[in-house]
Amino acid sequence: MSSVFVLAQTQYTRVDSIRIMSLIAKARKQPANTNWMLFFGRQFKGFPYVGKTLDRNKTEMLVVNTRELDCTTFVEQVLALKLCMQHHKYTFQYFCDMLRHVRYKGGIVSFVNRQHYFTTWIEDNKREGLITDIQGPNPPFIAIQHLNINYMTTHVNSYAMLKANPKWLPIIRKEEKNLTGRRYRYIPKGKIANNKLFRSVIKDGDIIVILTKKKGLDTSHIGIAAWHKDGLHLLNASYLRKKVVEEPQTLYRYMQGQASQIGIRVCR
Repeated sequence: MSSVFVLAQTQYTRVDSIRIMSLIAKARKQPANTNWMLFFGRQFKGFPYVGKTLDRNKTEMLVVNTRELDCTTFVEQVLALKLCMQHHKYTFQYFCDMLRHVRYKGGIVSFVNRQHYFTTWIEDNKREGLITDIQGPNPPFIAIQHLNINYMTTHVNSYAMLKANPKWLPIIRKEEKNLTGRRYRYIPKGKIANNKLFRSVIKDGDIIVILTKKKGLDTSHIGIAAWHKDGLHLLNASYLRKKVVEEPQTLYRYMQGQASQIGIRVCR
């Protein structure tokens, strides 16, 4: 196993830094109009799905782990790589800087600043100008999600660092209270279609945010939009398939088999 490096609250292995630099070098040889989200996302196809890779330390660090991915760390690292190309900054340090801002409120590394709820992730990255939250047109964004958030504070045992540091509970509870009552437009899963309207609204490389009806939560899964001839597919780190895949079935068919999923939001 490669040695683990810890520099300025950043944890990574030599394999990780070499892979990031290799991906950037490969990207620099691609045409300027390359869709970077799809390009980088597809470089990770086949990599194993592993959850909770950010929660192995006793203190919060910016974890760069390209070897083990869950749905969020996959999208975050792909987005950080895309930002490197967009800003013409090709160093590992710049990648880490982008990842820190993508993952943490204000780019400040701490457990309470990590964007545990994906609605917070969207709002903070929108505020920093890193993404756009697509909330229209209507149709297809015909439904409204009403948030009622309390999952972390009612499932403390699921969060090892939070359980070990109960002093953080009031901060997390305040965030949940701030999210509760918010309303966002979304596309119901039964309305996802392969037509001109959808292809104009959702673009290749967009971040697909899957909403859940599970009590206390806002979202349950994320991935990257990939249009095929038969419709919209999801490039994602899949818990079900235990690896990064570009789903062979359409997003519509995939979501029909997931009872708790209600629809999608879209970020770009």
